[in-house]
Amino acid sequence: MNAIQSEKISPIEENLAAVAEVEAGIRDFVRGDVANLRRPGGLPSTTDTALEPSTEVSVNNISSLIERLAGPSLTEIGSLISELESMREMLHAEGQRVQREISGYGQLSQAAMKSTRMIADSVSEWKRAADGLRSG
Repeated sequence: MNAIQSEKISPIEENLAAVAEVEAGIRDFVRGDVANLRRPGGLPSTTDTALEPSTEVSVNNISSLIERLAGPSLTEIGSLISELESMREMLHAEGQRVQREISGYGQLSQAAMKSTRMIADSVSEWKRAADGLRSG
């Protein structure tokens, strides 16, 4: 089992290899750029035409490598953003529902208090009437 596990490349190792490849490409590109800047401006170079295509290839390689590395991350970020937006909408709808429920409970509570007062008033009237019959 150890032999099978050691043959598999983990995503972290894969990403590290890709990062190292990007860094190497960037280093090569920068070295080529710096070499062009160090040449005296008045002296024509015979390798100027040869460097332009290789520089273009380096730029294309770096661009495609960055796109390859950033693609899954951008896709994941996009899906997270859409998930967060849907959660926001759901939370907003739930907040409105809770507000309606609280309002309904408030109205129910007020109605219960009025009913309780009416019952208490009726019971006190009955008590007074019963006390009046006993004493009279």
